[in-house]
Amino acid sequence: MSGLFPRAALTATQRDDMFALLETHFEGVTRERFEHDLQEKNWVIELRRDGRLLGFSTLLLREARSDGQPITVLYSGDTIVAPEAWGSPALARAWIAAVNQLRAGRPGPCHWLLLASGFRTYRFLPVFWREFHPRHDAPMPPEAQRLMAELARAQYGGAYDAPAGIVRFPEPQRLRARLAGIPPGRAMDPHVAFFLERNPGHAQGDELVCLAEICEANLTRAGRRMVTHELPP
Repeated sequence: MSGLFPRAALTATQRDDMFALLETHFEGVTRERFEHDLQEKNWVIELRRDGRLLGFSTLLLREARSDGQPITVLYSGDTIVAPEAWGSPALARAWIAAVNQLRAGRPGPCHWLLLASGFRTYRFLPVFWREFHPRHDAPMPPEAQRLMAELARAQYGGAYDAPAGIVRFPEPQRLRARLAGIPPGRAMDPHVAFFLERNPGHAQGDELVCLAEICEANLTRAGRRMVTHELPP
């Protein structure tokens, strides 16, 4: 079971469950930092099974302007899925459906700025999105590079290292050792290999900045199945 909630409507129990799940999987997590980051977001997607929280993602959706034109910007915050739910598409399906709902009627294209400190998060991009940056098989167009830098500076300020395309927080969250390792054979995946090359400090909590446009035309075959549960004719 999944749900979309305004951040302001979260109950104390929901917040406790979110922090407990995050703390179980990440080092360097404090309740103060968690609450501060949550306060900056305006939406939360959660995945539950038999009442137990197995995953969540926090989102900030806001309107902005780029080159004088209105755009909608989506920033991903804390996102975690318990290992027992890694094989389930439930959170991905809920995430795509929720974002489609939230962006409906908003001005201009919707651009998603994602921070990835782990290869599993980065791997979400090629599975569900046709075009995204950075990637191993195509250079980043200058306009995408400019927009990425513009949005990252606006949100992360001095923590954003533009030449490296990395955000380094003063108090980073790091995946616990049992989850941070690269399983045998996974580094042979070109997307995973690229992530490891571009974010060599991922084990210390460095976050690779990624950009994708959220629209139906940019969904892969797998992404379209998340929306419709079947391929359109």
